[in-house]
Amino acid sequence: MGQISGQLRHGAGDPTYRSLDGSIWRGLRTPAGVVTLRIEPRPALAEVLCEAWGPGAAWVLDQVPAMLGAEDDPGGFDPRHEVLVRAYRRFRHWRVPRTGLVMDSLVPAIIEQKVTGREAFAGWRNLVRRFGEPAPGPGAEHQLWVAPSPAQLLAIPSWDWLHLGVDPARSRTVVRAAQVAPALERTVGVPVDEVDRRLQSVPGIGRWTSAEVRARAHGDADAVSFGDFHVAKDVGWALTGAPVDDDGLAELLEPYRPHRLRAQRLVELSGQRPPRRGPRMAPRAHLPTWSG
Repeated sequence: MGQISGQLRHGAGDPTYRSLDGSIWRGLRTPAGVVTLRIEPRPALAEVLCEAWGPGAAWVLDQVPAMLGAEDDPGGFDPRHEVLVRAYRRFRHWRVPRTGLVMDSLVPAIIEQKVTGREAFAGWRNLVRRFGEPAPGPGAEHQLWVAPSPAQLLAIPSWDWLHLGVDPARSRTVVRAAQVAPALERTVGVPVDEVDRRLQSVPGIGRWTSAEVRARAHGDADAVSFGDFHVAKDVGWALTGAPVDDDGLAELLEPYRPHRLRAQRLVELSGQRPPRRGPRMAPRAHLPTWSG
């Protein structure tokens, strides 16, 4: 279960996600309101215990099965590369989650655009702690937070974004998304090709960001991370022994359509990746980040 829910975590210090005493805690903003969600796997009993607090409790409990991949169907996935054959045998129970919460995945994805992981995760952490709110019920006791609402995002001054460590290009994209948040949330349940078109109609959202959202909020098992700094190299190296670019990645994964994300994730789960010997993207200079 951790391999599925872990895809919804944005860095080890994500304030909206906690792993405590064998349980996963999430602070979420749902259509019915904020919520603290606790998920406790009980593998010996082949069951999962879920508890929720806050106005969104009933909504999120109904959504938990989909969040854990119950709606994902791997039928028709036929691994042809030995790495995928072994990984699929080992991680056969892995599934693509579907949270049904677009902004919950979109805002951190925008903040992760074209920056190092360290910079991206710090920006998300700063944003949530500075402008979010404590999760309801026992969530607050565990220092769990809920991300800001679209209205709260729209109220953040431009200079505060800089203090959070988020440059103007990314902050403008977050604001544009917040302006049309209700329409974006309504894409849940829409065919994924149309979801992709609507997401990319927002200036600043490209195919990488769209894929990150569809892979989490919409349960799209074909949402490949084209444009990612590592994915094409890692998948190419794992499947052919040599890194490839996005064109090569598209060619390699084409036989796995409509399960291309499944193939990508299985490579990631297998741990097969080339040695990190090349130049790394350096963090960019900003004003000092908020650290409260």
